[in-house]
Amino acid sequence: MSFTIKGKILSIGEVKNFDNGAKAINYQVETDEQYNNLYSFEMYKGAEHVEHIDNFVKYNKVGDQVSVEFNVRTNDYNGRFYTSLSPWKIEKLGTDENKTEKSILEEAVENDLPF
Repeated sequence: MSFTIKGKILSIGEVKNFDNGAKAINYQVETDEQYNNLYSFEMYKGAEHVEHIDNFVKYNKVGDQVSVEFNVRTNDYNGRFYTSLSPWKIEKLGTDENKTEKSILEEAVENDLPF
């Protein structure tokens, strides 16, 4: 089951490099909800997909409005449970680059009106 939130990036941690070539990064997003409005995401990518983390750092900065789709993962270790939020999609909100196909189609229809 996946979840989606929309909010503002509050902080982006340092990229962690591992001996096996993998990378990880943590970042926090704050929503406008009254309760439960702070989310901390942990992104880990193996050596074959580290470009995802590099692109995240390149195209996102603190203060950006984003939509994040993620899964909740819980692991049991010696009878203790550890939960993490694993993002699998992030998009910036409110930029012309991220116009949906529907909004582009709506603009085309509006511009084709004969009056």
